Amino acid sequence: MASIYSVADFIDMLRRRMWLILVVTILGCVASVWMALQQQPVYSSTEVIQITRPKIAGELARSTADGSSARRIQLIEQRLMARGTILEIVDQLNLFADRPGLLDSEIVPMMRTSVSLMGTAAVREGSSDDGAISVLTITANMPTREQAQAVAREFSKRTIALSQSTRLDQARETLLFFDQKEKALVRDISALEEEIANFRYQNEVTLPGAIEMRGAEIAAINESLLELARQEIELRKGAEEAEATQREAYARRVREEFESQLETLTAQRQLLLDRRAELEASLELTPEVDRQLASYERRHRQMQSELEVITARRAEAEVGFRLETASQGERLTVIEPAPLPDYAMGGGRKALAIKGGLASFVLGVLAAFALDLRHPVLRTSGQMKRETGLSPVVTIPVLTPRKKGLFGRLFGGGARPTTGEMHG
Repeated sequence: MASIYSVADFIDMLRRRMWLILVVTILGCVASVWMALQQQPVYSSTEVIQITRPKIAGELARSTADGSSARRIQLIEQRLMARGTILEIVDQLNLFADRPGLLDSEIVPMMRTSVSLMGTAAVREGSSDDGAISVLTITANMPTREQAQAVAREFSKRTIALSQSTRLDQARETLLFFDQKEKALVRDISALEEEIANFRYQNEVTLPGAIEMRGAEIAAINESLLELARQEIELRKGAEEAEATQREAYARRVREEFESQLETLTAQRQLLLDRRAELEASLELTPEVDRQLASYERRHRQMQSELEVITARRAEAEVGFRLETASQGERLTVIEPAPLPDYAMGGGRKALAIKGGLASFVLGVLAAFALDLRHPVLRTSGQMKRETGLSPVVTIPVLTPRKKGLFGRLFGGGARPTTGEMHG
């Protein structure tokens, strides 16, 4: 440590280099004050928003605005930090009015740096992380107290409005999608049913419900044919008995009546046979028509199943939309409004000037110590004994002429003594 071995040596160095230390300290203080005056103060204001869960449990009425709150907050932050939104807020709050020369390309990065949105994750339910956020903190750092508070509150207000509009738009779009899908399916089913009806008409295919009716009609015709056959047998038997037992004139008259009734029965039988043949022909289908009908029926069942699913989804989407319009879903509530800051960040200009003065004094001491290292001199008998192990009897200082001027006072350190020894 050169010539400094004790507190007394250190104090002696301070005394000898007092002018250097004072000049460095004064210059440093002046520079610190100038820098403090040039520095613009920065005030910080923070607004805290709580993200509350839906009032109605999801098992009872599920919202269609799905997705984690962290993802939604991230999308909202991206929209808030867009160039157009930032410039709109700057114009609305009349920010940077004292700096009219700033360009938009300079204002946007400054605002993005000055405003931050930070979310606090909610407590996990189980082992999986659902991305839920419980608290959102919006911090604004601006040159004045009023601007810091106004910017934090404006970003908070826009965040809440964007969250509500985003959820409402998502619920509305979901409901609109399922509603349009349901209407399209209803139109497609109606068109398919009309196509099936035309196909049945063109190919003379009865409807499924009419097949049973025509089968019952065929059975009734068969019974009528049996009844006609029984009547014919009875008439024929009566005519034969009359011919065998009665007189010829009576038998002839019976025979004529039998032939007349037989013609009537024959006509009825033929009418019934024609009707039965017609009904049986209408029930017979060609393989191609049968395959086409099966394809139609399969498509119709699929579309009906899809319609049932879409109808259920549309009902859920309508419930979710009503939840959002009634503000029963996830909500953002301000629990700590942005206050008017009392002090600038980092202590302000005064603290900067004080820190600069202390740093200047330390720099002056270091400069004095560096000069001592550059010109090491043994100044006391104690130093002589520590350095050489010899104890001087007499120490005679050799004085040199003092340097003139301020430079000599700063770096000369007064007269330089040398040590001489006299042994007895």
